[in-house]
Amino acid sequence: MLNKEQIAIAADRLYAAETGRQQIPALTLDYPQMDMADAYAIQKQWVDRKVDEGRVVKGYKIGLTSRAMQMAVNIDEPDYGVLLDDMFFEDGATLNAADFLDPRIEVELAFVLKKPLFGENVSVIDVLNATDYVMPALELIAARCQRTHPETGYTRKVFDTIADNAANAGVILGGRPIRPTDIDLRWAGALLYLNGQIEETGIAAGVLGHPAKGISWVCKRFAPHGIGLEPGQVILAGSFTRPVPVKAGDTVHADYGPLGGIAINFA
Repeated sequence: MLNKEQIAIAADRLYAAETGRQQIPALTLDYPQMDMADAYAIQKQWVDRKVDEGRVVKGYKIGLTSRAMQMAVNIDEPDYGVLLDDMFFEDGATLNAADFLDPRIEVELAFVLKKPLFGENVSVIDVLNATDYVMPALELIAARCQRTHPETGYTRKVFDTIADNAANAGVILGGRPIRPTDIDLRWAGALLYLNGQIEETGIAAGVLGHPAKGISWVCKRFAPHGIGLEPGQVILAGSFTRPVPVKAGDTVHADYGPLGGIAINFA
């Protein structure tokens, strides 16, 4: 366990990495004793600092929702990060790649809530009933701490990623919003193109068997702290493709078939 001073220092380092556009070594190199609770405490302190500066919480992202990813990082549950208002970008926008550290794109579904969700026993049906609409989404992820240390080869741990706001850097919403019962969401799929070439394909069942399950999980995770999900919040349910690296000059297009598509450009 880390003490309050160590948590504050770690949060400050991540903040400085993002604002200074310079990656830092993985926090677990300096704090090998860091655990899950520490990681979320660091994330919270970092996010709270941004809120104090005027940012607004707009929702949450669920990550590490596929079994393959959980096995890769040796955990048995998803993780979450916080979505702030300055993380949302327009479909078709051009972003400066240099503003993001080691940027990558993931393909997801976004749930926009119309009713609150709270408690340890929130079911998939509860999530669907509380959802106003579901729409295609791209998540832009980044790494404020190094994925691999360039000199030692040390690979960051899941605690580093969680502290790093679960790697979230941006959200792009697009395509056609649908009611959550209009289709079987497990079979919602997408083709992800990078510069006109297909890089990834996937279907939403890759997210815990059903994309609403991640939202059930985060409700259970929040309940002991008296926190719930609120109407109007956007919840990214988890990626059903691998992260695809992007750089200046790249164009990304995700084709969700009947749900439409999303595009984003990097300069």
